[in-house]
Amino acid sequence: MHITIGQRIIGNNKPTFIIAEAGVNHNGSPELARELIDAAAQAGADAVKFQTFHAESVVTSTADKADYQKHTTSSDESQYEMIKKLELSDDTFRELSVYAEKKGIIFLSTPFDEESVDLLDEIGVPAFKIPSGEITNFPLLKKIAEKPKPIILSTGMATLGEVEEAVAYLRKHGAQELILLHCTTSYPAPIHSVNLRAMETLHCAFKVPVGYSDHTEGITIPIAAVAMGAQVIEKHFTLDRSLSGPDHLASLEPDELKAMVQAIRDVERAFGNGVKRPSEEEEAIKFVARKSIVANKDIPKGERLREDALTIKRPGTGIEPKYVERVSQMKARSTISKDQVITWDMVE
Repeated sequence: MHITIGQRIIGNNKPTFIIAEAGVNHNGSPELARELIDAAAQAGADAVKFQTFHAESVVTSTADKADYQKHTTSSDESQYEMIKKLELSDDTFRELSVYAEKKGIIFLSTPFDEESVDLLDEIGVPAFKIPSGEITNFPLLKKIAEKPKPIILSTGMATLGEVEEAVAYLRKHGAQELILLHCTTSYPAPIHSVNLRAMETLHCAFKVPVGYSDHTEGITIPIAAVAMGAQVIEKHFTLDRSLSGPDHLASLEPDELKAMVQAIRDVERAFGNGVKRPSEEEEAIKFVARKSIVANKDIPKGERLREDALTIKRPGTGIEPKYVERVSQMKARSTISKDQVITWDMVE
């Protein structure tokens, strides 16, 4: 199954769709958001993704913050106060979409409320991303499913049963093109918690393209996910990990994002076509690395090439060693000198 997002085709034997997750790492600044778009484009990502929400519609005024948010932001503020400072206006999202198009990168954003779904649809995002925390928010899923666009669903914190319920609900309400992302919702996620094999489970269960949304430190795990078949990779990035805000510390910096993209493209080039045969480079070295049947002593014309007169040495320009028993029953057509590589025209 192939799904098109913008000009990119996602599916088997297609390049990995790499989403640079800017999220809220703009800290509420449109200027910083534009710089994040610049960095994502320069790194070679396929898409840059933000988060669209209205704090009043997403969280109560007294909601607590996650532990990682308490460590990376002020302990005195509520979750509402934290995310209120990270809002961008509707007009800013419109401007960022246009800016991303000028930079040649696909613009995406995750809606956290129904009003934001309509805004992003109006802007013209080519796909909707549903975050892990909204997988049981069926009213939001219904709103998104009714838009005729591909959907990327993250499955962090979910059981297979919950994923099944969400997928069935999305399809019931019109979703036709669906991508599932395995995810471990922890910031940063410990390596032992990643469970990349869950991607295979998702693919087997739902027969849709699958990928991986990464929250581990560094770039090793998303690269491994691609080697295991991930068709989409999502990774948080920031301009500077030392900036204040909830997600900067668990994000890549621009040079790391670029290194991840390059490493993923290298892995893709290494996949090949699956045909087991020597590469062009191997053909050139084969005669140097392999061995031939070689005379172990001078062999006069007409004498049989007994095995004690033969040895095996490089280069591989003569008769292959696998024919040594056959050659030992043959005679020399002309004198063969000691240490001479034996070829078929020298024996009869």
